[in-house]
Parts: sequence; structure tokens; C-alpha cells
Amino acid sequence: MDKPTHEQAQLHLQIYEMRRENRLRQGRDWFFKNYIVENLDDAMRIAAPGTEGGALAGMVLSYWEQACAFLNYGLLHEDLFFETSGEFFGVWEMAKATVPQARERFAMKGYLAHLEKAAQRYEAWSEKRSPGHIAAMRGFMKQMRAQAQPAKAA
Repeated sequence: MDKPTHEQAQLHLQIYEMRRENRLRQGRDWFFKNYIVENLDDAMRIAAPGTEGGALAGMVLSYWEQACAFLNYGLLHEDLFFETSGEFFGVWEMAKATVPQARERFAMKGYLAHLEKAAQRYEAWSEKRSPGHIAAMRGFMKQMRAQAQPAKAA
């Protein structure tokens, strides 16, 4: 395993520092509590463009899409990123059901493509290092979504 370069480590720290920004923290908190979607119509209801939910969801999705683009272009060290940045995978898991419909509806084949590619690589990477982790995480997220459903209906 190659060590991260100084430049990769610096960019990694800058990306982490961005996560600490108050508005993005608010967005991340909102996203994990409220972005319970099964299709694009759910997403449009919960986080329509021009709404507060839309702004928060867009902030989270675009942040992780950008961070994953840096990773996919080799600007970030993959092992370092995967060892310290698992949140992007949770974001992908929550958003992935909407992606094919969004790509079709908005004629944007690349919508969240960097996030998707990084999540696929992370899944393979994780299974080599901690077999069963992805399945356990998905089970936990499913349980959390089920607990949030009554709140969603209210």
C-alpha cells in the first residue's frame, strides 16, 4: 500500500474541514434524519428544489459528489479516504434508489456518478478488510429508516 502524499493529506484535511462548516453540518444532520426515499417522487416531496429540504439535501449530495470526484481522479488517497470517510457510503445508500430516475428525468447520465463509483469501490475494499461490514451497515440503516417511517407519516 502506497502512503498518501503530503498533497493528498492536505486536500483530505481541507475536505474534512469543509464538513465542519455549520451549514453543511446542518445539512448532514437533516439528511440522515429526513431523506428517507424509495424513488424520485419521494425525493421531490421531501427535498424539492427551492425548499429548505432541497437546499440541505443538495448541499450534502453535491459535497460528497465533489469529494468522491477528487478521489476518483486520484487527488485523494483511496485507503486514507476509505479508512476515514465512510459517511459518503451512507449518503449513497440513502440516495441510490433515486439515481436512475433522476438521470433519466433530467437527462443527466452523470448524476452522482462519482459518488456511485466511489461507493462501489468502497464496498469491494471494505469486504476485503472487514467481511460482513457492508451487510451490517445496510441492516442498521434499514432499521433506522423503519424507525423513522412513523415520523415521516406524521
